[in-house]
Amino acid sequence: MQVRLSYAERAAYCKNALAKKLFFLMDAKKSNLALSADVTHCEEMLALADKLGPEICVLKTHIDILEDFTQAFTIELRKLADKHHFLIFEDRKFADIGHTVKLQYEKGMYHIVDWADIINAHGLPGPGIVSGLMDEGLKKQRGLLLLAEMSSANNLFTDDYAKQTLRMAEQFPEFVIGFISQRKLSEDPGWIYMTPGVQLQEGKDALGQQYVTPDIALVKHQSDIIIVGRGILKASDTLAEAKKYREAGWKAYELQI
Repeated sequence: MQVRLSYAERAAYCKNALAKKLFFLMDAKKSNLALSADVTHCEEMLALADKLGPEICVLKTHIDILEDFTQAFTIELRKLADKHHFLIFEDRKFADIGHTVKLQYEKGMYHIVDWADIINAHGLPGPGIVSGLMDEGLKKQRGLLLLAEMSSANNLFTDDYAKQTLRMAEQFPEFVIGFISQRKLSEDPGWIYMTPGVQLQEGKDALGQQYVTPDIALVKHQSDIIIVGRGILKASDTLAEAKKYREAGWKAYELQI
């Protein structure tokens, strides 16, 4: 097995300040666990963030599924991120021309750029989508993940598409921090890879989501961060389950360095 650099060592290769911060945060906190908090009410989201915040490095949100969203909610969420030392990742999956995504990022009812440390986008529209998001994001030291692969069955992402996404990222290293992917895409140690669809047991759900284990994601596929949602949220004791995933993820990481 190839020995990899530690998270702290890899921070030196990042050209984005937020990417450096995330690597150091993971190293200090001993967590490579991202919680996918797909809940539909603000109070529930804040309760999860407060309870599980000490276990995670990233909290992933879908802000548009909240039924009772207010600007006060994002203020409270940011306070919890600062209190428990995790980053907020709004899983918006921007996918439009640069002018439009710039407005979606900055304006509207959500004002995503004001509170989300990390966002993500599809590369399909071309490099203009990155430029549009970067115009607003760099002002607030934010970071972008590009979608190179997804965990759903029969998706249309190809190896060639992943390679083209990598090439696009290489044009914007000051803003793009890495990828949503199932595996490492480059030997450049400065990129961060986040892998969704992780559970303690392999399997799939009724809607095509395919699950891999922390060991497969982090050791076999050499990803960096495991994204876990229902594996934790559906547990009778969410805190105990989050601790299991955190320990499994960190153990897998330590095997490689």
